[in-house]
Order: sequence, then structure tokens, then C-alpha cells
Amino acid sequence: VQLQASGGGLVQPGGSLRLSCAASGTIFSINGVDWYRQTPGKERELVASIKSDGRITYVDSVKGRFTISRGNAKNTVYLQMNTLKPEDTAVYYCHFTVNGIRYWGQGTLVTVSS
Repeated sequence: VQLQASGGGLVQPGGSLRLSCAASGTIFSINGVDWYRQTPGKERELVASIKSDGRITYVDSVKGRFTISRGNAKNTVYLQMNTLKPEDTAVYYCHFTVNGIRYWGQGTLVTVSS
């Protein structure tokens, strides 16, 4: 199974970006999908999740600004990021639990700066 993430880039404060991540390979079940982010010197932080039962959770700092969703084919996850702030600058990683195994995307850099 491979995950391919895309959509990062440079955006001004207050702007928006949409990240995408698609899983490919032999997939029997996807038990949960998440987006994490990491900045230098800090631990990777869980930003948003869709649990296997459909529950959606967000870290407090992005509530009301970010939206996680899955595509119709269920092997794709999106992160719509609005009202971006400089503190949202990070490398964002998608994470899938596929067939009971955890997989990570390659990371996509989001830079929020004027």
C-alpha cells in the first residue's frame, strides 16, 4: 500500500489550502484516516481524524477552520484548511490504517507567511 499526498504550498495568512492523500495497492479495509503535522524540533501532532465508526475529531487549534473528509471511493482523504495562520506552518502527513497496518504519506509542506 502506498499513500500519495499533495496540495501543500505557500499561502498568505487568512488563505486556504486543500490537501489530498490517496491510497493505492491491495486494500481490503481502511480502518481510519488521519492528518498529522510536524515542525522542526517538535513531535508529530494529530490534527484531524476520521475513525472507523465515522467519528471525526480535530485538535483544538484547528476546530472551525479545518475540515477532514473522504472521497467517494473511500481511499482518498482531504484536509480543507481555511483561515490559515502562521502557526499552521508545518509538514503535513496523511496516515491510513489499511488492513490493520499503519501507513504514512510522504509529507507535504504548508507554509503560511506574508
